[in-house]
Amino acid sequence: MHSVKVLLGARTVWGRGVLTGHGGGHSVTKVLSKRLERSFVPHTDPIPADPAPDAGASSAADRIEAALTGPGAPFAVVRLQDGPQAGVLVYADGPRTLREFVETTWAFGDQPFLIAAEGSYSYAEFFAAASALACRLTEVYGLRPGDRAVVAMRNHPEWQIAFWAAQLAGLVAVPLNAWWTEDEFTYALDDCGPRVLLVDGERLPRVSAWAEKTEARLVVFHGRAGEVPQGAERYEDLPAPDPLAAPPEVEIRPEDYATIIYTSGTTGRPKGAVATHLAQVGAALNPRFHATASALRRGIIPGQGPAPVTLMTFPFFHVAAFTSFYSAMAAGGALVLMRKWDDEEALRLIREHGVTHYAGVPATALELLAAAERAGDELASLQMLNTGGAAAPPDLVGRLTARFGERIEPRNGYGLTETCGGVLANFGADYRLHPGSVGRPTPTTEVRIAGPAGEALPEGEVGELWLRGQSLVRGYWRDEAATAEAFTDGWFRTGDLALVRDGRVSVVDRLKDMVIRGGENVYCVEVEAVLHDHPDVEDAAVLGVAHPVLGEEVAAVVRLRPGATVTPDELRAHVGRTLAAFKVPAHVLVREEPLPRNPTGKILKRELRGPVDDEVRGRGTKSG
Repeated sequence: MHSVKVLLGARTVWGRGVLTGHGGGHSVTKVLSKRLERSFVPHTDPIPADPAPDAGASSAADRIEAALTGPGAPFAVVRLQDGPQAGVLVYADGPRTLREFVETTWAFGDQPFLIAAEGSYSYAEFFAAASALACRLTEVYGLRPGDRAVVAMRNHPEWQIAFWAAQLAGLVAVPLNAWWTEDEFTYALDDCGPRVLLVDGERLPRVSAWAEKTEARLVVFHGRAGEVPQGAERYEDLPAPDPLAAPPEVEIRPEDYATIIYTSGTTGRPKGAVATHLAQVGAALNPRFHATASALRRGIIPGQGPAPVTLMTFPFFHVAAFTSFYSAMAAGGALVLMRKWDDEEALRLIREHGVTHYAGVPATALELLAAAERAGDELASLQMLNTGGAAAPPDLVGRLTARFGERIEPRNGYGLTETCGGVLANFGADYRLHPGSVGRPTPTTEVRIAGPAGEALPEGEVGELWLRGQSLVRGYWRDEAATAEAFTDGWFRTGDLALVRDGRVSVVDRLKDMVIRGGENVYCVEVEAVLHDHPDVEDAAVLGVAHPVLGEEVAAVVRLRPGATVTPDELRAHVGRTLAAFKVPAHVLVREEPLPRNPTGKILKRELRGPVDDEVRGRGTKSG
């Protein structure tokens, strides 16, 4: 078998610093779409998967990463020597700002980028529209680098135009949750203080009162004529973009702020996580690295074949979506957008557009597989099923493999708002061997499993997951206390309990969700996984309830599949066949309604705690 290193030629060149705001240099950006392809010589022998789950450092994954990240390699990694992020691993080559990154996409020209029912854009049309809006923001509105620009709309194609216009203008883009109420919008707007709001007609009533009290400019997308407030502009009424016009000339440095993205607020008010351009570029290169590594694992030449077509079901404001659209843009791929999730509509879009990649939360992935089963749809074009935004049940990959064999590659991972997207990834053969893991860290991400005093714990021991790397945010906007609480010497304390085996990370619970029963630690995620394995269980959440002697005991809230007849006692027995007795739920509470989740699919246990506590107290010591 050829050595992996034989596959690698000259270093990948991303055209760093070539494009500075004038259209004349755009031809140079073709290096993005061509140079990576030329970095690899033809090779048809697949690199074998790990021979066993415990193959360790000699595994194919380790060899591939070493070849891709070494000196002169396409994803070479270096450690910063000075500055506030001294010691952090970063990619040696590639763009250094999001402006440089998006300018490279101009090379894809007439290739489709955004496909939606209300309209579509090629890469050239998208770049022209974003450049025109960026010029208006700077030349007409007088915005300057560092000013905040809020983006609040559903997954319209124009969301991407608004976000990237802000980057071309050197502004700090602040994408807000499109499902927020007026009160939630007001909180975030007061917090970040934007000078311009780029919103759609649906969001307009929720932000207009705030805008009227400030000097912020307002641009409304998909707004009805006559309903746009005085002083605001309707995007559709702006002059048509000049396809040859360049974006404004502004200076942007890697250490400048690029985004403020608000956390999901599952434990309180959302916090604005502030990321630099260097961090976001790291987040943009991470999925490209994983795509390259995945291709090599399967014996595919990176960069060959048609560009990917991704069915985008993540909301654009969520960091999981950033990972997906960064990946598409780096490869010249298309994004197929949905107004709202519908499994039958998803099947239609996959067939109509030849979708190759699915991106969404595990719940919608499971619904897609179920819909395909009902319809007898073989998902013939689909090559990859990528889930994120919430924990994936371990049986997801098993169901995918049982139905489609190894034709569709499963991908899962781990990321947070504070990491600007995915920084751990599990895919392909590794995922099938280790379905309970969230995978390996990206080349620029370091992992520490920390004990109570922050000390690094040995492999296999459970501790808090700490992360350090290029794509981490610098802290929380105007919240020094929260920043100090979350960061220690450059390490971000995730609040998740995890362990590492053979370089793979497994998240076992949230630190705050762990149940301590009579001195024994019970990891809710572990119990939930066993409950999900029962064929009658549709959904499950595990949490702790007070106990006068033990301190806490385990309770489970389950939603059963239609027609299921399993009893609470039978579910407890099911858990007891896999886990120790102290982990078996003392109370199993059955619900007919869906369990409460936030817009990105995470179960809101805080909404369950009160009703569960009341029900358990009402039962006394009785279970079931």
